[in-house]
Amino acid sequence: MTDLVYKCKLCGTCCHEVPGDYVKRIPIYPDEADKMIEIAKERGVDFKIIEDLVFPDVINENILVLTYRIRLDNETQGCPFYDKSEGCTIQDVKPLACQAYPLALKRQDAFNFEISIDPLCNFVIENYDKLENVDIDKLREIFKEEYPKAETFYRKNKKLMFKIRKLEVTNQIKIPHQISIEEFNKYLQQWDRKEITVK
Repeated sequence: MTDLVYKCKLCGTCCHEVPGDYVKRIPIYPDEADKMIEIAKERGVDFKIIEDLVFPDVINENILVLTYRIRLDNETQGCPFYDKSEGCTIQDVKPLACQAYPLALKRQDAFNFEISIDPLCNFVIENYDKLENVDIDKLREIFKEEYPKAETFYRKNKKLMFKIRKLEVTNQIKIPHQISIEEFNKYLQQWDRKEITVK
């Protein structure tokens, strides 16, 4: 068991849309989005993002943007930075979500996440019997490089949630805890965006 070590197969499963009703999320923080947009411009790559984790702030009439996600509704149904022969072409600046893969943050609710293993990863599929009941220490051994990135990803999300809560407690923002889809859609169409960032 301990000799199992994750190695990316460059298959691109993590970089492409999943067939069916499931919508793949490759979440990126605003600072990551800025870097990727800049690289895309330099390379002439058609790179698009869409807002992902957002909250309406009814005091300031802003949409608070915590993360974006890479749009995969292109010709290849995948991240435009993926190459069949070399895999990710932006290894040095790829988002935390990609650095941590196949470890992922699973959203429990709007404010809470847990670290999980993506069952669609080919390495995970091939080694499922060895990974099915693995404990946290073995997980750290198997995913030596990815686990610390997943922890950083997790901590960054926790910091963002803490920042949102702190802004709420100090009455700088107000996020409605019950809101209709109609109201939310109206806010999305009419209000300005404000990115929430942490280090």
